[in-house]
Amino acid sequence: MRLFKTQVIVNPASDQGRTGGRWTQIKEALKTFLKEYTYEFTEKPRHAIEISRAAIKKGNELILGVGGDGTINEIANGFFENQSLINPEVNLGILPSGTGSDFIRSFNIPQSYRGAMEVITHPRTSKIDVGKISFTNHDHQPEERYFLNITDFGIGGEVAEHMDLTKQEKKAASYLKSLVTTFMRYKFKKLNITVDGEEIPDKEFMIGAVANGRVFGRGMRVAPKAILDDGLFDFILVKKLTKLEFIRNLLKLYKGTHLDHPKVSFLRGRTIEASPIDDDERVLLEVDGEQVGMLPARFEILPRCLTIKGALS
Repeated sequence: MRLFKTQVIVNPASDQGRTGGRWTQIKEALKTFLKEYTYEFTEKPRHAIEISRAAIKKGNELILGVGGDGTINEIANGFFENQSLINPEVNLGILPSGTGSDFIRSFNIPQSYRGAMEVITHPRTSKIDVGKISFTNHDHQPEERYFLNITDFGIGGEVAEHMDLTKQEKKAASYLKSLVTTFMRYKFKKLNITVDGEEIPDKEFMIGAVANGRVFGRGMRVAPKAILDDGLFDFILVKKLTKLEFIRNLLKLYKGTHLDHPKVSFLRGRTIEASPIDDDERVLLEVDGEQVGMLPARFEILPRCLTIKGALS
């Protein structure tokens, strides 16, 4: 294997701060497999975007992210500038150290540091699709962002907001607990949605998941048929559920057997647009595990544009 000029980006706050505490162990794994590399810790939100972008401009050929899905999302966003890749030849490596690390479930990337490093240093790579989202941020300004795994609107955005609040209050927060808590007070959203220009006739939904990968929410197989290099989103829409329907079908979401439910719609497309019927209704967005803004939003697939170290599963 030829040697890559490598930049390692570490989010010490990931996995509820455990990554920073495990740095000595992580560093030993890096030393075992990499002869030479530089590393930098993130210090604030979106810092990984800045580090990644600067590292690519300095000629690094491999950007290795240490953290969860949110960290990897930021690093991937740093690969782009002015709506295009800075250098299409740069590889992204993932050393998972997050609370969920759902994205790697679509790859043959182990959770262990040694196993992940074996994948990173192996010559096998995969070209994957990337999602591009244009949305409204919390300052009510238009913003663009890229995503690798899944973005969703509706209850998923409110779950992410609930988890952020519990973290700020230094309380334990599981995705499942936050989901159930949020559902019990959730107001279903009335939306206008189009897929490749075709309008969806139904209007009232619990969630819309725009999926590139298969798994989100710490193990929920929301899009079990999604393929990361097929040039299409898998789009999962769930209509209004009663509390009893929600409880009865929750396990199906983890197993990925929910697509045959009469209140679940499964579509594929390259471009999806969603907006609230009532302009004043707040419909939150969750992007690769982070709550970033709200509808209206436009989702566009960028086929096979990013190179990941690892083989698709």
